[in-house]
Amino acid sequence: MDGRDQTIFVAGHRGMVGSAIVRRLRERERAQILTADRQALDLLDQAAVRRFFAENRIDQVYLAAAKVGGIHANNTYPAAFIHENLLIQANIIDAAHRHGVDRLLFLGSSCIYPKHAPQPMREDALLTGVLEPTNEPYAVAKIAGIKMCESYNRQYGRRYRSVMPTNLYGPNDNFHPENAHVLPALMRRLHAAKAEGRPAVTVWGTGRAMREFLHVDDMARASVFVMEMDDAVYAANTRPDLSHINVGTGEDCTIRDLAEALARVIGYDGALEFDASKPDGTPRKLMDVSRLRAMGWRPEVGLEDGLRQTYAWFLDNHATLRS
Repeated sequence: MDGRDQTIFVAGHRGMVGSAIVRRLRERERAQILTADRQALDLLDQAAVRRFFAENRIDQVYLAAAKVGGIHANNTYPAAFIHENLLIQANIIDAAHRHGVDRLLFLGSSCIYPKHAPQPMREDALLTGVLEPTNEPYAVAKIAGIKMCESYNRQYGRRYRSVMPTNLYGPNDNFHPENAHVLPALMRRLHAAKAEGRPAVTVWGTGRAMREFLHVDDMARASVFVMEMDDAVYAANTRPDLSHINVGTGEDCTIRDLAEALARVIGYDGALEFDASKPDGTPRKLMDVSRLRAMGWRPEVGLEDGLRQTYAWFLDNHATLRS
């Protein structure tokens, strides 16, 4: 480096993951954090993205921008999910390369793995089977992002890395009643049921599907950890053609267990009724995190503590009930 503060561009800084990465980076010294909202920079516009990189001397990029949603949103808007995510990734990764950015971290998703991948899912399960149909377009886009990073590394010698988080939750999550992921959607519904005194809450699916949940602050810590990892350590634990790294807790629970934990945290004592006519999605999604653990990283936030923190944030930002 030339002695100046590094400029780090966080794409998607208003989202749950991007905002957590910004919080984590602000704890560091000698770094200028660069962000741009949708009014300032349309990530779907290739010319605008290239112009942004040309006008800013960027050293690192965290690519946390994406169109995301739960089962309902993925089923309803499949074209938007594949189109917008492909454009965002292609525009940012290529512009970063064209303007000399040597370090980039791409944030993917555990949905890249086959629907019936052996559990826990290892990185080498990628492209070994059929994807879950309900989120296949989104998963295909994320797989393309991984392969873009690997291809730019291979052709141009870049240091572009990819991390695949398990299901995330925490501050700035999406609590939309239709488009939210399972944890924030359940939190919102159980909160409303308590506020309205409803005797029961219906939960989609059988309750037997298993999911792993990671607090977004842990994801931010892992992202910075991987971005700043020494090249020799990274190379010793990955392959050029299989370079992505799973990020998770290595532990999962059933949706029923999650709903019951949320009910305890929220203080809802009504019945939980499971609607088996609704899809469960992938039967189980547990990440094998041995690769990241071998590199020296561990999560810090337990699930029930994380749920309490998230519900406190929800009450401060989205709700009127405070008792």
